[in-house]
Amino acid sequence: MVKNPVELVGAQVTRTSFDYQVRLSFTGHGPDGRVRVDVELVIETALSMTDADGSRAVLEPGSGTSLAPLLGLFGRTVTGVGVADCGALSLEFDDGTGLGVAPDPYYESWNLTGFGAEPVLVGPGGEGETCGEPGCPVGAPS
Repeated sequence: MVKNPVELVGAQVTRTSFDYQVRLSFTGHGPDGRVRVDVELVIETALSMTDADGSRAVLEPGSGTSLAPLLGLFGRTVTGVGVADCGALSLEFDDGTGLGVAPDPYYESWNLTGFGAEPVLVGPGGEGETCGEPGCPVGAPS
């Protein structure tokens, strides 16, 4: 079972970058103003993005300008995070946007590293025996 990085709740997107991966940096501060979390999420497979109106798009790392909608996440705050047993990731933001990354059958789908949260790596095929079951499809963004 993959750990749910709940430490992301309350953190802001402080950087977006794209190449053959999508990279989102998150920084969150504690009540005393000190940095409590400073992590990078690297997405290496297709992801889904749903806007506040419910319109959904599937985005592919390495696809150039089609990744432009992700730029709107800059400065947004994470309001919810979930990881299914198989490793499917879902993020919710303060503007109603949602991101989803399902495990890829052949490649690493996503990883999280940095300060203030346990590292997470979802490898090829996902995690555990629940991959491919309803609610945790392999190879299709949630």
